[in-house]
Amino acid sequence: MSTKIFSLKKRDMDMTKGSVVKNLLSFAFPLLLGNLFQQLYNMVDTYVIGQTGINEAYAAVGSVAPIINILIGSFMGLAGGVGVIISQNFGAQRFDEVEKVTHTAIILTAILSVVFAVLGVVLTPVFLNLMLRSDANGSAIYPYASEYLTIYFAGVGGLLFYNMGSGILRAIGDSNRPFYFLLISAILNVILDCVFVFGFNMGVDGVAYATIIAQGISAIITVITLFKTTTCVKISFNKMKLNGGMLSKIFKIGTPSALQMAFTAFSNLFVMSYISNVNGDTTLALSGWTTYSKVDMILFMPIQSLALAVATFVGQNLGVGDEKRARKGANTAVLLALIITSLLMLPIMIFAPEISWVFNKDVGVIEYSTLFLRSITPFYLISCFNQPYMSALRGAGNTKVPMFMMLFGFIGVRQLYLFIMSTFISNSAVPIGLSYPVGWFACALGVTIYYFSVSLAKFRLVDNKTK
Repeated sequence: MSTKIFSLKKRDMDMTKGSVVKNLLSFAFPLLLGNLFQQLYNMVDTYVIGQTGINEAYAAVGSVAPIINILIGSFMGLAGGVGVIISQNFGAQRFDEVEKVTHTAIILTAILSVVFAVLGVVLTPVFLNLMLRSDANGSAIYPYASEYLTIYFAGVGGLLFYNMGSGILRAIGDSNRPFYFLLISAILNVILDCVFVFGFNMGVDGVAYATIIAQGISAIITVITLFKTTTCVKISFNKMKLNGGMLSKIFKIGTPSALQMAFTAFSNLFVMSYISNVNGDTTLALSGWTTYSKVDMILFMPIQSLALAVATFVGQNLGVGDEKRARKGANTAVLLALIITSLLMLPIMIFAPEISWVFNKDVGVIEYSTLFLRSITPFYLISCFNQPYMSALRGAGNTKVPMFMMLFGFIGVRQLYLFIMSTFISNSAVPIGLSYPVGWFACALGVTIYYFSVSLAKFRLVDNKTK
């Protein structure tokens, strides 16, 4: 039984009442802007390096995302577990429980910041050897990628604290302040990129340092906000301790998502190794894939933002026992994602060469990236189903099924496709690139069937709403 009373701030959104569409869009729009600026970190890094004309450095900075996501993805899974626990307890007005999980999550983040920094630096050579082939092209890319990753992982704590802190705020319906923090950080990153690369001629090192400094600033602002807020997610030093029960819940809910994201990123590492072995020039193929991956972020962001909104929406509504409204939110998000993605697809396919030229002026790079963009872009409609429905299940507290579905589609089916395609059919760029939508389809089919065949209420983490 909660003993504390907190007033609901204007910035905090109670999704248990009001228009479903308005709730989802109002919550998702700041997330969309925030995701856009968060993606600017690597996008601007890649763009700035692309202007230097060194394709090996361009391919290196743009192709290391799967390696970063192996560790960061696992942390984001745990952060997602924190969000599920907070959103359901917030919806049920169990504010004491919200305080416990918030403080436990902050301490856990501090510990993992050290662990992931060490692991990232130590494992960078291992991951790069798996991703890059050992011929002249692969060897030329290796030192640039190694430099970038070593610096990035050494300063990874900023990214972890920002993502955990912003996830805590989003769980109580506040998606505005995390966006403002990212906006400040993204602008700083752009300025530092230009200063370090064009002013000091620091190359790959420059964009890496710019990234970790900017991420560090966003983390500091986020943590200060949690100390100063008057809501139930307020943190204080005298309450800063690990709660064993909450820690157990975080790992129970978050570990399946953490494993899913880590293994999916590891699978994507092998996709990169297939791309680096396609018939043709390794550097050009990886550079073309790098450009495609930057546009991929733009296409995927509306879907991802709506999916994040669904997790909070479902969590809060199940917290008060309203499964019907929770399902309506997930189904509405799928429809909104289909509409928005459809509107984005056509201009990207038509202007693929021009978009590619913005990032890299090399004719060979533009040719590869245009091939990838025009062949893969139509299939993003598939992700409009798997992402919202998986988030609905996670918001309900069921993180195991989304994990198994993604492992099946993104690892099992995708890797089988890559092996068969590259060995027996075609080892050219487009057939290899289509491994992405093949995995999306397998995952979307499984998760959609499961979503409509199970009760969300059975996964609730809280009892009836506390008055």
